[in-house]
Amino acid sequence: MTAPIETTPGQAEAQPEAVLSGAGPSLIEGRSLGQIAWRRFRRDKVAVAGGIVVILLVLLAVLARPIESIFDLDPDKFHQNLVDPNLLAPKGGWGGVSWAHPLGVDPLYGRDMLSRIIEGSWLSLLVATGATVLSNVIGTVLGVVAGYYGGWVDSLISRLMDIFLAFPLLLFAISISAALQDGAFGLSGLWLHVWVLIFVIGFFNWPYMGRIVRGQTLSLREREFVEAARSLGARGPYILFRELLPNLVAPILVYSTLLIPTNILFEAGLSYLGVGIAPPQASWGNMLTDAVTYFEIDPMFMVVPGAAIFITVLAFNLLGDGLRDALDPRGK
Repeated sequence: MTAPIETTPGQAEAQPEAVLSGAGPSLIEGRSLGQIAWRRFRRDKVAVAGGIVVILLVLLAVLARPIESIFDLDPDKFHQNLVDPNLLAPKGGWGGVSWAHPLGVDPLYGRDMLSRIIEGSWLSLLVATGATVLSNVIGTVLGVVAGYYGGWVDSLISRLMDIFLAFPLLLFAISISAALQDGAFGLSGLWLHVWVLIFVIGFFNWPYMGRIVRGQTLSLREREFVEAARSLGARGPYILFRELLPNLVAPILVYSTLLIPTNILFEAGLSYLGVGIAPPQASWGNMLTDAVTYFEIDPMFMVVPGAAIFITVLAFNLLGDGLRDALDPRGK
């Protein structure tokens, strides 16, 4: 028989786990992955600044009509008395900047530039966000299916991506938008242009998201949690939507914040070419189109909408870079 081990009173009272000296229970706290990512993001001051600007822009777009109503801002109201009919330029310096019109007036009809920028904000963000959502839905579903099943399914979807990427998107968008100017699908006017832009931009941009999701799925499908789900009898659809998709949220979110400014620029470019949002409805793109003729006479007419696009795109890009570093610190 083995002799019993004698213990001293001090040894009997020892704890089985190591205890940090001076650390109480409230000081030892676990953090989730979301909390860790949030702490990383907060340390990036540039990304935080970009996020604040994005939030303000979204609030401006959502509350555009109430703001116009509260402050009596009419983007289509003419102020011919503020325009010099001989020079076809706003009276006064800096494009007619004044207390009543902080961003000046346009040289065409004396319309307030601030109210037109506010009016154009909701259109630009609506088209860009709608197109991004459409691209994400199509690209995510096809990308995760291609990456998980592989074989002929992967080959078929990959060749489909190649076909869409080979399309001359700008020329195709111009053709479709121009062909549907007079009405289609029971829609006409402003909302026809909005839905056509969302469809054209979103439908032909999904392969970029699809390739990202496919690449991530290829690496995730061999992980232990997927093998465990298979061993428990889980079928393909369950694994796709309950196991793989939750782990793809981070790259999808990061790419979305980088895709929105690209779509804003694309919408502005189509409006600039005359196949986007049609006047007299204010949009940042068609404001730039009108400003080309008057640039030498009134530079502020081009600077104001150009600055609005620049600030919006820069803020989204800074936010996207910060989210990428926070959610995937290994890529930093």
